[in-house]
Amino acid sequence: MGRDPEADYYQAVEEAFVSRRGDPLFLSNADWLLIRKWRRAGLPLRVVLRGIADALDGHAHSFSRDRKVRSLHYCAGEVEAAAERWQRALAGGAEGPGSLSFLADLARRLEEAPLGAAGHKVAVRIAEDLRGLEGGSLAEQSTALAAAEAKLVRALEKDLGEAALARIEAESEAVLAPYRTRLPEKVLAQVKEESHARRVLEGHGLPRLSLFHAPEDPVAP
Repeated sequence: MGRDPEADYYQAVEEAFVSRRGDPLFLSNADWLLIRKWRRAGLPLRVVLRGIADALDGHAHSFSRDRKVRSLHYCAGEVEAAAERWQRALAGGAEGPGSLSFLADLARRLEEAPLGAAGHKVAVRIAEDLRGLEGGSLAEQSTALAAAEAKLVRALEKDLGEAALARIEAESEAVLAPYRTRLPEKVLAQVKEESHARRVLEGHGLPRLSLFHAPEDPVAP
């Protein structure tokens, strides 16, 4: 049946935290919602895992090391610190190439993709908009990309037709079935939404429109 990258994000965070914590207890609903917050903020998995590792490494060398870490929220501060380093690199400082090359490549792919009439019209307009984001902040770029992706997915859905959309929906439902009893409703809804968008875009040879998928860059100090 295959795996779902969106669900894998949550599972990878859970496995990293539980294994380092050395306790078989599963995550609480509050923990799952925290992961959802990180995902919605566009934090790549490697950034979140670095923050978790930093937090638990610090705990292992602290005076309270004999106390078990009970909640993923313990790692929130270090995840935020890792996110700030990633954002600085993405902004084009000395630590990384910046987001502009990613946006330029994304614009090119949108223009060159073999799309239907509705999708092509929207994709060309989005490509023009992306090239106008050069002076924008990362927050502005992320917001613009999210809005653009939603528009593009709706246009591509029109080109796909009902039968193809029903097949995509069935595939998503089947792959995500094992998570229904584990994830809170809000988290599962987020996973389903992102999984659907990815499948629609992949069906046209396109990536997600998000800085989440920008090239690898350093997250260490």
